[in-house]
Amino acid sequence: MTKSIKIIAFPGSPNLPLFAAIQNKCFLDLGLDVSLTTTPSSLYQFQAFQAGEFDIAFTAFDNIVAYQEDQGAVKFDTPTDFRVIMGATQVELSAVVHASINQAQDLKGKSLALDAVGTGFAFVLYAMLEQLGLPMTDYDRVAVGATPERWKSVKEGQHLGTITIEPFTSIAKAAGYKVLRQSTEAFPVYQGGIVAARQSWLNDHSDLTRLFIKGYLQGLEWTLNPANKAAAAVLLRQEMPEIQMPVVDAVMNSLLSPRSGLTPKGAVILEGMKTVLQLRTQYGSGKTPLTEVNKYLALRDYEAVIASGD
Repeated sequence: MTKSIKIIAFPGSPNLPLFAAIQNKCFLDLGLDVSLTTTPSSLYQFQAFQAGEFDIAFTAFDNIVAYQEDQGAVKFDTPTDFRVIMGATQVELSAVVHASINQAQDLKGKSLALDAVGTGFAFVLYAMLEQLGLPMTDYDRVAVGATPERWKSVKEGQHLGTITIEPFTSIAKAAGYKVLRQSTEAFPVYQGGIVAARQSWLNDHSDLTRLFIKGYLQGLEWTLNPANKAAAAVLLRQEMPEIQMPVVDAVMNSLLSPRSGLTPKGAVILEGMKTVLQLRTQYGSGKTPLTEVNKYLALRDYEAVIASGD
């Protein structure tokens, strides 16, 4: 009997292993019917995730930290129990600005588009601009939503800059926008994307979780195989038509890079997670320094799949 799993993820090229696992019937062959929904914002994602509308979320590691530390964009009536079940990608984040901006100081008094002002990707932007000499008090921070919405607001002239992931970084550069700085320049390592579930759901669905992880890892292995690069690019453009031919190579190169892209075998990057905790300690609303990574992890099912060698 086929069992269903509902996934919610941010739009972006890091979803390619999911696209591949679905197209190549990796999930179906394991008896899983997997549906994928993209979210317009982290706020929507976690409201729906907490409500049980989705079983698994592909999201930023910082989002898991934020809600576990009661620093999320929304307060819930019931306790949260979000946990990381495997890694996904480091994610290369870029400070993208209008062509008229030549340096960070040109953004003084201007507005920047963010998903939310208190999320991890926003913290990366604050840190990068601060490294370039522009403190966060010198510009306006406006919550707009996920990358497609942020990029749209910049294109339409509502804001002079934002933070992007691929493919939107390459799309912006091709349209004449500038990249002031990238996270790969700012930090030695950064845990961007992860896969998460609620601990209460995991407790009752261990077998289902392991099948999902197995299917995803098959899609990931296919994606990372150099022999499949051309086919992977075709699939990515099929699922994300906004990626035009002039930028597809740049998008794929970033996605497949060990420095900025998908994490082989879906491993978590502990040092990259520590970077996330340091940024939340610096820019978040809490007062206690965050140092303990393991409290956000539930890797038992992932480790069982890896140990099995299937």
